[in-house]
Amino acid sequence: MEYEPVIGIEIHVELKTKSKMFSSGPCNFGESPNTQTVPFDLAFPGTMPVVNREAVNFGIKVCSALHMNIARTLYFDRKNYFYPDLPKGYQITQQFHPIGTKGYVEIVSEGEKIRVGVDNAHLEEDTAKQIHLSNISLLNFNRCGTPLIEIVSDPDMRSGDQAMKYVEAIREIVTYLGVSDGKMENGSLRCDINISLRKKGETKFGTKAECKNLNTIQNIKAAVDYEIKRQTEILESGGKVEQETRRYDEALKKTVLMRKKTDAVDYKYFREPNIVPIDLAEDFIQDAIMSMNKLPNQYREELKAIGLGEYEIGELLKDQKFTLYYTECLSLGAKNPTLLWNYLMVDILGYLNKKEIALTDLKFTKEQFVAFINLLAENKINSKQGKEVLLKMLEEGKDPLTVVKEEGFEQISDESYLQSLVDEVLASNNQVVEDWKRGKDHALGYLVGQVMKKSKGKANPARSKEMILAIIGPCGK
Repeated sequence: MEYEPVIGIEIHVELKTKSKMFSSGPCNFGESPNTQTVPFDLAFPGTMPVVNREAVNFGIKVCSALHMNIARTLYFDRKNYFYPDLPKGYQITQQFHPIGTKGYVEIVSEGEKIRVGVDNAHLEEDTAKQIHLSNISLLNFNRCGTPLIEIVSDPDMRSGDQAMKYVEAIREIVTYLGVSDGKMENGSLRCDINISLRKKGETKFGTKAECKNLNTIQNIKAAVDYEIKRQTEILESGGKVEQETRRYDEALKKTVLMRKKTDAVDYKYFREPNIVPIDLAEDFIQDAIMSMNKLPNQYREELKAIGLGEYEIGELLKDQKFTLYYTECLSLGAKNPTLLWNYLMVDILGYLNKKEIALTDLKFTKEQFVAFINLLAENKINSKQGKEVLLKMLEEGKDPLTVVKEEGFEQISDESYLQSLVDEVLASNNQVVEDWKRGKDHALGYLVGQVMKKSKGKANPARSKEMILAIIGPCGK
């Protein structure tokens, strides 16, 4: 029997506002427990909610980026449940009238472009954080009330790779918009994934299992792939999949049971009586949309147009700071996009990781980096010299042109001088030339190396190779 996975994802994104969703409490990560609260966050009697304007602005941007219909009136509802991390005994959310509805995200999975529907996006407040120890549980209310936008997909994904690419796409969008830092390790982006199987060709959904507490993009794929395998084995052995909440155990490389679900929870939703409906002015909505940062897909198309491959584009877009640095260098006149990518994403990124410093800690300017790239692009220095120049830029903050002058690195491209070197090398290496003509292709590298040696590394190797080939002809002829 062939089964088809059906996957839907709910993503909670913490919004990067200065204050909380319904109070003036600060939104700071990493502070001492229970120091970032005001009376409303702790549900003191008589305190009232006030909607965070910036959170609404951020919500509109997210909905626009996801091609959603944006609500013109804000309504909020109470979701009632009693749990230690929820001091009011209810959460303020948007159950019936979300800020955004019916959008989509486009992803590329295993070479195929897929459109994943987004059912809705709604604003709500976060809960407190629980810390479970051996015999007690502690509560940190700093996070309580932090603005969230929950993004609910349609059940359009069919594999672990698609689920991973979808979450990756959402994280890219919210970080490039600047509405969230998207750090899963800090809990800024959290997702619940619902996975079920059905017989191929059927439309009725199977019984779903929910996977929680996935803290990396890679674990999303691993958890979904494992859950598909687990449910397939149950069904093929004649068993029934039970509705459960599970988590992914990274050490065991499998999902494990957290709790079974027997009945649907009745949250007894009703309209939040302390927040009147808020009509959004059209100017407010359009100002939010017009002030949006450039989105990853826009960068993707531009980078593809200048000749970067899918891998290079994907690696660059993982970090907005590197994307901005790269595109700014292009606008400053960097002449070779591929060289620019290689030195930024390999040499410089490797150096930053080794030293545990940030891109902003570089000792040279973007203009100096562009000058360095252009020295290589114009064959004024070779790659070996380029490594030495870049190291002095990284370690000492030296200008690349100064380093080239001090070290005497500038390549010789004078045609007549190069020709004299080539003639001299060929005349003194008749046997090597004969080897080339007999089909020994390594001979060419030796001849170019001899030209470089005679010029003390200053000859243009590409031009030297061309000149040698013009005289000795194709290999084996």
